[in-house]
Amino acid sequence: MPRKSLTPQITGSIVDYVKANGLEKGDHLPLQMFADAFRVSRAPIMSALKLLEKQGVVKAESNRGYFLCVAPQDLNAAEPDDSANDDGDDPIYFRIAEDRVSGKLEDRVSENELMRFYDLPRTRLLRVLHRISEEGWMERLPGNGWAFTPALTSKKSYEDGYAFRAIIEQQAMLLPTFKLNAEGAKRAREVQTRLRDGGFETWSRAEIFRANNEFHEMLVACSQNEFFLESLKRINRLRRLIEYHITIDRSRLPKQTVEHLQILDLLEDGRRNEAAAFLYTHIMGAGRIKSPKI
Repeated sequence: MPRKSLTPQITGSIVDYVKANGLEKGDHLPLQMFADAFRVSRAPIMSALKLLEKQGVVKAESNRGYFLCVAPQDLNAAEPDDSANDDGDDPIYFRIAEDRVSGKLEDRVSENELMRFYDLPRTRLLRVLHRISEEGWMERLPGNGWAFTPALTSKKSYEDGYAFRAIIEQQAMLLPTFKLNAEGAKRAREVQTRLRDGGFETWSRAEIFRANNEFHEMLVACSQNEFFLESLKRINRLRRLIEYHITIDRSRLPKQTVEHLQILDLLEDGRRNEAAAFLYTHIMGAGRIKSPKI
């Protein structure tokens, strides 16, 4: 059964996907498409679609699946949902992330080992592990074993990842096929504005990471080149753990969100070359600020 608190996050992601990809009223919404896009199992996708059905956004048809039943422009922007966070589990969740990055946890671990190490009952541990699995940095093995998926854990690999991102994101923006998605940009501006205007102090690290990931992935998706987008998604999955490990100083976040908004301003003014150059500088600057803290 999917972790209940993941549903609002996936629901918001589905709304964003519909807007960013220009889906129309009546379009089919395949479960597997969303599962692949968000790197989760089909179960949380189904849960999110059922919630959207209750809200009148989608409708289920027998033996056919789910279909969008409203126009994209009528969709409300998904708000970060406080219910998506389980404060009781967050400390353990982040301890596992920290311990993995610092080398305290091996590539493969058993539930019994983790229960002893963190002094947790199995039910609570499984809630945390299922959340981690749904986010893509751990997977269940046959029996009661779990394996961490590959991730960036060294200073060099982290710096290399930022250099890679800076290059591909800039070049994606310069492709002839690049066209800013108006709905995606509007949603990104709303999220970044809320993050700047107080969200940087109250949102969880996971919410902040997700909001900023979605901003950059929205921009690259505008290139309409799936290879650029898949490359960015892969590097974002790899850097999740180390970002959780180092993103402690929230004082830099307002400046980061202001720069995101400046990139949108440049694009909306038709100054794409300037936006691409600024995007490159923004990414490399963020990498330099955070890298020494690893």
